[in-house]
Amino acid sequence: MNRESIQIMMEEHQYIKRMLEVIRRYCYRVLQGKEVEYTDVYRIIDFIRNYADRHHHGKEEKILFNRMMEEMGALGEKLIRQGMLVEHDLGRLYTQELEIAVGKVINGDEESKLDLIANAIGYTHLLHRHIDKEDEVIYTFAEKNLSAEILDEVDEQCKTHDIKEEKEGTQQKYISLVEELENKY
Repeated sequence: MNRESIQIMMEEHQYIKRMLEVIRRYCYRVLQGKEVEYTDVYRIIDFIRNYADRHHHGKEEKILFNRMMEEMGALGEKLIRQGMLVEHDLGRLYTQELEIAVGKVINGDEESKLDLIANAIGYTHLLHRHIDKEDEVIYTFAEKNLSAEILDEVDEQCKTHDIKEEKEGTQQKYISLVEELENKY
């Protein structure tokens, strides 16, 4: 049985994966030369930056991963700093490059469609593998190796974070965006 915070993070992964599928379908339409709204890429980037990264990765980085590094010593440091955090940063790079590419496309640079597709698909591949590692390895490892007391603290801190985000409407805004773009693409 997963801890409450772990279970919620795994549920958030499902929304992220749904957006990854939207991104793939969007890119396929671009590749086929079909009509797309390039401004939707900015909405996808908003989801990536504010739901996947700020909301979800923020909880992982500031709460769970910090506790793993503090409590698990060198193994926790290696697992998090040289694994999960590197992948979070690579996702941010793909997103930054995607934003640059879509701006060029909107301004008439047809060749930048290649960069748009490459960075978007690179992001989806990275995140699929990353999510699988977290769901199947990292979270389980944390639950087995952190004390019940530490896991209770992680649960409480994540709950506080989620309550704040709920008041701001973060969850509903981005879940609605996923649903809207799923229907569109």
